[in-house]
Amino acid sequence: MDPVSKFLAAWKIPIGTWGKDFFNFLTDHFDTFFRGISSGLNAVLDGAVSGLLVVPPVLLAALIALLAWWLQKSKTLAFGVFIGLVFILNQGLWKQTVQTLVLVVAATFFSMLIGVPLGIWAGHKPKVYRIMQPILDLMQTLPTFVYLIPVLTLFGLGNAPGLIVTIIFVIPTAVRLTHLGITSVPKAIIEAGEAFGATRRQLLWKVELPSALPTIMAGLTQSIMLSLSMVVFAALIGAGGLGTEINRALGSRKIDLGLEAGLAIVVLAIVLDRMTRIGVGGKK
Repeated sequence: MDPVSKFLAAWKIPIGTWGKDFFNFLTDHFDTFFRGISSGLNAVLDGAVSGLLVVPPVLLAALIALLAWWLQKSKTLAFGVFIGLVFILNQGLWKQTVQTLVLVVAATFFSMLIGVPLGIWAGHKPKVYRIMQPILDLMQTLPTFVYLIPVLTLFGLGNAPGLIVTIIFVIPTAVRLTHLGITSVPKAIIEAGEAFGATRRQLLWKVELPSALPTIMAGLTQSIMLSLSMVVFAALIGAGGLGTEINRALGSRKIDLGLEAGLAIVVLAIVLDRMTRIGVGGKK
């Protein structure tokens, strides 16, 4: 090693040590707070799963198919959703699928709840987006496993840390696509609204958001897909569902279990994608 490299290696910036000290500070002083959040979220998620499991599986599959028809006005889609869910039931993965569904829906809901307002704010304030952009880049490019360590340290094992790590992973997509939708609204439409005396709030709700809705809905679909992709990793910190089955299959080299759980995730992804997509049935 040349002298310059030796010098740089000898004077390593202790980023890892600083990070460890920071999280040690959090766990020493705010452990009760983080554990309280974890317990509350676990109770809500477990309650939702238990409530859905009380419903007979075939009836729940029919209700989800009915919801698909109501959203998209497509009998073909509703039939396909029902058949897909019955296939999952046939594979003996219904409970795990319900756990995954609850986790994905919760993560998507909170990601959109946080990401859409941030995207609107960034769309109206270019300086804000310039500050957000490197943070969003970091959140999207940081390896997934790096998220798991601090979240596990703060919140422990269970569905709650799985939900939190999924939200962190998904939020950048919601922010970026909402920002794209807001900034892509034609200026002529905004000027027309202003000419008719619309206030800033009216412009947002009656002009900008309707025009940006297809892009925002694309963000919703992407958030669902990213949440599903995070399920496997979230299982490593105690989140239940299909990810647990995939990790079990990987650990024991069970090809059959891996294929079954993998196909169940694919079916669930297709169901959620088609149910939230704009344009199906010509009604959205």
